Amino acid sequence: MDRTKLHADTHEETAVTNTPLPETRVDPNALIRNEPVQARSTARLAALLDAAAEVVAEIGYERLTTAMVAERAGASIGTVYRYFPDRIALLQSLAARNAERTIDKMLEFIASPDYANWAEALGATFDHLVSVFRDEPGFASLRLGDVLDLRPAEGMPANAVVAHQLFAALVERFDLPDTEEGRLALEAAVECVDALVARAFARDEGGYQPFLDHAKAVTVALVAPHFGQP
Repeated sequence: MDRTKLHADTHEETAVTNTPLPETRVDPNALIRNEPVQARSTARLAALLDAAAEVVAEIGYERLTTAMVAERAGASIGTVYRYFPDRIALLQSLAARNAERTIDKMLEFIASPDYANWAEALGATFDHLVSVFRDEPGFASLRLGDVLDLRPAEGMPANAVVAHQLFAALVERFDLPDTEEGRLALEAAVECVDALVARAFARDEGGYQPFLDHAKAVTVALVAPHFGQP
């Protein structure tokens, strides 16, 4: 499907914005019109994002509208526009939340003493990613948002943000060589994993196991020449 045909809902207050993901942290509030400061507002925002995730899980992100999200969340369309200028900003914010949650959990695995070497820790992050694809509503379709083809592209792609943070954590945790080649190898591995795991879940809602096995093997194969055999 032609990704360039994604259109925002028309709203007189604002035009589409494409705020780049920061290199050090993915901020799910980056595209929110009014960042909540009270618990009630925070809960309302979470409910809108949860509703958007459910809609994406059912019909895909390309068909999502702000009206659908409002109805699913039991909110007015004005409430949606209070936080998001348009449907693209809503999707980007959902993707940023996906990224923040995923990165935080992956970094926990890398820091855990349960894993004796980089390969075990990286394998645990892979298994977590698969579980998110399987269990988190809408994640398999939207993932970290790199599937959204927005022009002009600005900032660092979400997959690169993930790769850079994982690389820094692995280098520190296991005293590995900190090289540009190694970082690029891990970034390539993350891109391969994203594509293969996405195809695994497109082929089988539970995850086509041969593709998952290959994705995990690709990660180790690409990174091992730079990190050394575990």
